Amino acid sequence: MHTNQYFLGVDVGSVSTNIVLLREDNTVAEAMYLRTQGRPMQTIQEGIKSLRNKIGNSVQILGVGTTGSARQLAATLLGADVVKNEITAHAVAASRQYPEVQTILEIGGQDSKIIILRDGVVVDFAMNTVCAAGTGSFLDQQAARLGIPIEEFGPIALQAEHPVRIAGRCSVFAESDMIHKQQLGHPLPDILAGLCQAMVRNYLNNVGKNKEILGPILFQGGVAANPGIRKAFETELGQNVIVPEHFSVMGALGAAYLAQEKVVQRKELKTQFRGLQLTDTLFKARSFDCNGCANHCEVVEIQQEQDILARWGDRCGKWSGALSKKEEAMNEVMV
Repeated sequence: MHTNQYFLGVDVGSVSTNIVLLREDNTVAEAMYLRTQGRPMQTIQEGIKSLRNKIGNSVQILGVGTTGSARQLAATLLGADVVKNEITAHAVAASRQYPEVQTILEIGGQDSKIIILRDGVVVDFAMNTVCAAGTGSFLDQQAARLGIPIEEFGPIALQAEHPVRIAGRCSVFAESDMIHKQQLGHPLPDILAGLCQAMVRNYLNNVGKNKEILGPILFQGGVAANPGIRKAFETELGQNVIVPEHFSVMGALGAAYLAQEKVVQRKELKTQFRGLQLTDTLFKARSFDCNGCANHCEVVEIQQEQDILARWGDRCGKWSGALSKKEEAMNEVMV
């Protein structure tokens, strides 16, 4: 087994960009959690540059997988071998780590999801991308308002003796209720524990509604770092909740596993990866309106130096399809 050969998984979301480097023996060599900050292209390049500084240029990337809300953009920049949605990536990572898992609870910075598995197969899922009260960004806001580091939020909540009841169906109402409880003199730990319970109730009543939640249960996503939320889940569900070692980068880990499967399936070590030197390449994005019909599609175009790598956003394929036809023509000339 070659120790300098790896599989790369990248998960690009609205809040974080996660990168995982997976060894051939399925152990994680590197795991990175970066803030996207509205700059996905630059963050991907910065992440790859940081990765290159850690592992050097002599390593071989056997395959690349991307996932997340910006998975197509990441795939274009990196030259991915496989592109999958978050549900598939999270399910693959969880089932590889815990083959008996039946329920995945995932809460990130801007969205949350539940995945139901039976015998290693996804049979049901649900996502919530609308309500802020059920995501990590709301916890960040409340921690900042209370003047405590988000890392201390969970440990303080665990000190609660009598968690207060907080309305958690709406972030605005929850914040108003928290302020009211503070004014009544309730201790901070009780308020934070109450907020954790409210967030969990919100999640179970919306995302987990009508879902059969069976154990083993895995809790993934950045919010899984909060022990207060984990305890609230265990209290509400009456079951043990497992937080995996790489809970914050499970999507990227799943993408790396999927890239590995792709390479094994095609039985050849040939990847589309552009190389670790892509950090030295200038990528640009622009958008334009197509006035070819009444749809007026907004088309996004990704460029590498002077070359157009990809276009998407057009419904009819006029612009995105043109690139595919150009590639086919070039391949015919080469043959």
